Amino acid sequence: MIKSLPDVLRDRRATPSFTGEPIPQADLEEILRAGLSAPSGYNVQPWRFVVVKTPEQKRRLRGASFNQAKVEEASVVIVCCGDADSWRRDADEIIRMGLEGGMSESYAAQLKGSVASFLSSLSADQMHGWLNKQVAIAETHMMLMAEVLGYDTAPMEGFEPDKVCEILRLPMSYWVVSILAIGRLKGQDKYHGGRFDISHTVYGEEFGRPLK
Repeated sequence: MIKSLPDVLRDRRATPSFTGEPIPQADLEEILRAGLSAPSGYNVQPWRFVVVKTPEQKRRLRGASFNQAKVEEASVVIVCCGDADSWRRDADEIIRMGLEGGMSESYAAQLKGSVASFLSSLSADQMHGWLNKQVAIAETHMMLMAEVLGYDTAPMEGFEPDKVCEILRLPMSYWVVSILAIGRLKGQDKYHGGRFDISHTVYGEEFGRPLK
């Protein structure tokens, strides 16, 4: 039985350890497609995913991830990257897809100029910040789809970017945002760390006023 969205959001937890049980290719591709369906600024879709499945490559990646065992235990590890130059290479294709989907010619012309004007003005640090936001949304989509399909996940930001880039032979324009381990939970069920209530976190109209 497929879980409802509220159940998926409630049940998903970061997994400390995995069994290593293989994930069927069809399920893996469903998870990846969920990531590809995520929204992004200007529809640039700057995410790039490197799927690591072989024991040898997972072992190398573990060495670049502060020796976290779950990197090697996971059935699949998806290294979630952002490409700082993707908008330059993909601009024409983004416009083509938009026009095919019903975008007006006038908006398409405006969009192309806006994308170039905004993204070309960003410093390296600003670009990394922008990529972090875009890629994080896609990674969240993949985590939720994995939960729908009955898999467990562990998003990780504990890694050495330069070493990861070297192991995966990433282009200079790639920025490593996160590592996502996917598989089946090993050991005890994941504990619930708790979440703050709306009254703790949400304001109405301005800071300090309760939502009504």
